[in-house]
Amino acid sequence: MVGSKIAVVLVYVNDLLITGNNDELLISNSSLGGAKPAWTPLESNQKLTSAEYDDHVGHKGDATLDDIGSYQRLIGKLLYLTMTSPDISFVVQTLNQFLQHPKRSHMEATMRIVKYIKKEPGLGVLLSSKPAKEIKAYCDANWASCPNTRRSVTRYLVKYGNT
Repeated sequence: MVGSKIAVVLVYVNDLLITGNNDELLISNSSLGGAKPAWTPLESNQKLTSAEYDDHVGHKGDATLDDIGSYQRLIGKLLYLTMTSPDISFVVQTLNQFLQHPKRSHMEATMRIVKYIKKEPGLGVLLSSKPAKEIKAYCDANWASCPNTRRSVTRYLVKYGNT
């Protein structure tokens, strides 16, 4: 059957898993199939600011997107992908803050993440087969580092055994 869609729903007590075939691939939908892969998910020292911040300081030249829906859908796909690709978590979380009024620079940064994913499409979280006996947690806080709100940014990492 050409073009048919399959959805599989697995239910076990109070757990639910939904999967299926979907023709909407992240890279092919963004028309970046022939683009050169990026080595990092974000440009070094790139400052992403809100449209409100730009208006307040008088910065011109970074227009708000006309079609915010495509930006929002792409960020949604990337948020889902952060479950198995934690290396993009920080930049996706940062770009997620601009869903209401995304600018051209935000979309360019989002496209760079897609180019980064293109470099290693099968890269993800690998779980060790050895039994784990310990959980380690690390936390880092950067006081007032958000350029828009001057709020603190906190990051964390949890290790389960060797994973």
